[in-house]
Amino acid sequence: MRSKVVLRRLFRNNQARYGFAALILLVLLAYVGPYFGKYDWTNKDFMAFLSAPSADHWWGTTSIGQDLYAVALRGMQKSILIGLMVALISTGLAAIVGAFAGYFGGWVDRVLMWGVELLLVLPSFLLIAIVSPRLKSGNWLWFVVLLAAFGWMVTSRVVRSMTMSLREREYVQAALFMGIPRWKIIFRHIVPNMSSLLIIDATLNVSSAIIGEAALSFFGFGIQPPDVSLGTLIAAGSDNATGYPWLFAFPAGLLVLLVLSVNLIGDGLRDALDPGSNS
Repeated sequence: MRSKVVLRRLFRNNQARYGFAALILLVLLAYVGPYFGKYDWTNKDFMAFLSAPSADHWWGTTSIGQDLYAVALRGMQKSILIGLMVALISTGLAAIVGAFAGYFGGWVDRVLMWGVELLLVLPSFLLIAIVSPRLKSGNWLWFVVLLAAFGWMVTSRVVRSMTMSLREREYVQAALFMGIPRWKIIFRHIVPNMSSLLIIDATLNVSSAIIGEAALSFFGFGIQPPDVSLGTLIAAGSDNATGYPWLFAFPAGLLVLLVLSVNLIGDGLRDALDPGSNS
């Protein structure tokens, strides 16, 4: 019943509708759009270096003759995938660590919160910048792990506080008296009752991860050649943004639209899940 109410509130929210529409169009462009292009992202046209947008190359070409339309969509695919994976991992970590710390208390709480405090004071951007170049020959999934490892600590503290309140509820105490293992109680009764917070956190983490990946890739610490992302394309196009504006404008435009659509969905979800919302 509650899910129906939330969905009704969500689809009455203009921000959420616009965000979902924009995100669906961007995902379709990223994954279906390449099939309508004339070139693969790995192809090079040696007769068209830095050519302006035309009927043959819709978004122009790069300095090495790659079709920018194909390359930009490949970059958006990677950015979307990284954003989703980082969001799932970081929100999952926040839920597990915060719930276990808040439910068990004692030394478990102290150890887990000590780890959270340690990660909070570490300069995450600097650490990722130091470690990621050493993984150039490795799988890009390691980069996802690095981004996710530093994106869950604040939410875990909120989850811990909510868990300390939820563990005193009657249904949680009844489950404990029935002999249900505590870890099952956490996953069956504690975490599901924080779904609103976790859904909003995961949504916002998608845009944060996309921006973080773009920033790190801009400085050469993210996705490594020959693969591409929106961040690497923006970095490559920024040097020629005045003389060859399409190199910068198209990847940057996709990044702005992608992050904006996800943020609109996040705002809509927050309003829909908030009982005090007037939307």
